[in-house]
Amino acid sequence: MVRPLHQVKTAPEGRGLRATVLLVLAVGLLLPIAAGLAQTARAAFGVMPSIGATEAGWHAWSALLSVPGFATSVKLTLITGLGSTALSLLLTLAIVATLHGRLTSGTTGRWLTPFLAIPHAALAIGLAFVLAPSGWIARLLAPILGLDRPPDIALVGDPWGIALIIGLVIKEVPFLLLVTLSALTQIPVRRHLATGQSLGYGRAMIWLKILAPQIWPLIRLPVMVVLAYALSTVDMALILGPSNPPVLAVLLTRLFFAPDTAALLPASAGALLQAGLALAAFGLIWLCEFTSRRVGRWWLRRGGRGGAAEPALRGIGLAGVALLALGLVAMAALGVWSLAWRWPWPAALPESWSLRAWTGAGPGLGRALGETVFLALATTALSLLLAIAWLEGEDRARRGRAGWAQALIYLPLLVPQIAFLYGLNVLFLRLGLTGERAAVVWAQALFVFPYVMITLSDPWRALDPRLPRAAASLGAGPWRRLVAVKLPVLLTPLLTAAAIGVAVSVAQYLPTLFMGAGRVATLTTEAVTLSAASDRRVTGVYASLQAGLPLAAYAAAFLIPALVHRNRQGLKGGGT
Repeated sequence: MVRPLHQVKTAPEGRGLRATVLLVLAVGLLLPIAAGLAQTARAAFGVMPSIGATEAGWHAWSALLSVPGFATSVKLTLITGLGSTALSLLLTLAIVATLHGRLTSGTTGRWLTPFLAIPHAALAIGLAFVLAPSGWIARLLAPILGLDRPPDIALVGDPWGIALIIGLVIKEVPFLLLVTLSALTQIPVRRHLATGQSLGYGRAMIWLKILAPQIWPLIRLPVMVVLAYALSTVDMALILGPSNPPVLAVLLTRLFFAPDTAALLPASAGALLQAGLALAAFGLIWLCEFTSRRVGRWWLRRGGRGGAAEPALRGIGLAGVALLALGLVAMAALGVWSLAWRWPWPAALPESWSLRAWTGAGPGLGRALGETVFLALATTALSLLLAIAWLEGEDRARRGRAGWAQALIYLPLLVPQIAFLYGLNVLFLRLGLTGERAAVVWAQALFVFPYVMITLSDPWRALDPRLPRAAASLGAGPWRRLVAVKLPVLLTPLLTAAAIGVAVSVAQYLPTLFMGAGRVATLTTEAVTLSAASDRRVTGVYASLQAGLPLAAYAAAFLIPALVHRNRQGLKGGGT
């Protein structure tokens, strides 16, 4: 019998589904982070019975302060983290302001896919190939400058962290570009531009005085995510950053894996400090926002039209585009080095090419590839299932997302990984789970799920509500409406979220290193290790495969909907 639409009672079931998903996420997200932080804090104050430390005190902090180069490590962390985030935000706004009207979220997303897909470590390796004294840039400049040998200039691993800042900026600007373009759809940009121009304001001043203050609240959380990563990155810092002393996160990783177990106490103290640095950086963002409100009002009252700022805006935008071009060159360098055989200085391209690096990589390459694929598929499937359950629960309960739920999604991305992963590793050791694939899947899902959820939320909510209502009026139950209506219509957003999940999973370094206990080797962990070796060919092979997997996932996300919906023009864009 066909039930009238007003008799379809989905809210109670929706509340139950929503409560179940929230319980799973609380246990799967909040509990591991809280337990990891608690274990880390316990060891930071001297209590770790497993190594005989039973008296609480400040001796772990004293040991941390006495570590050679500790103060420099903290300074480098702040310089690279704050500097790369501020530069990324500046370049993003300049690019959007310069090219607005010629950029759309869909087109820009396709152009930026390589940057979004490539893991941080793979990009860092490619950038090292380009910036090294014998890299592509030096080879191209050698005939011009008359260099008969590689210059004695160490851009990679420089003591100021310049190469690390460049790498972080290249990776984060595309992400912030997409976030900013999405935010612009919620603002009447054309009207503001027309009004400002009618009052004699230049384009740069309109963006600074009118549009940027409206965009900022919409991109604040993503900027904080970028900042948290930049302050605590390990894989990129190991490849591009200074090594003696390194940034704080690398220093702590060395302490955690030091042969002397006593080093675990100062390492835990440093991990707690890492979390404190992130909190302080977030506080600095709030302080800058608070100050800019006060100063901004005074600036607005002055009424300067800012015509002279136009060249600066274009120059900064062009600098951002140039950095993205450098990123493309870095990606190309991975493939070239994996196929190069004889490449003497200062030739711009190899004299001979060979597949020997691929065929001679040994069984380790196959094992690492298999582990990477398994972890990516398992983690993404789990994350996608939880995201669908959460969003479907919201629909059935007929309730939107609360602020605390939004915070729950972003929490794993805002807490530095090293601050809680070691403590979580200790807890897993007690449960006998460390070194197992399941532990690595769980740890990776902590970071994959937020990205999958963020990607899928907007398309899910934009789905035309008349479609499931029509199905309900024909007697379809809630599960049939989900499987037969919502999921097919949302195939493109689902596959896009899955591709992003694969990319995030492949890029995970610290969760795999800690929870895998060295027994789970992926392309990322192997590529980072090989980046310190001398054979660029083998390193290029691992890094090329590492970059190729997410690109393949993105390609599938574009091609599968086009094939499935080839006779349904309205669904090719995701059904929204």
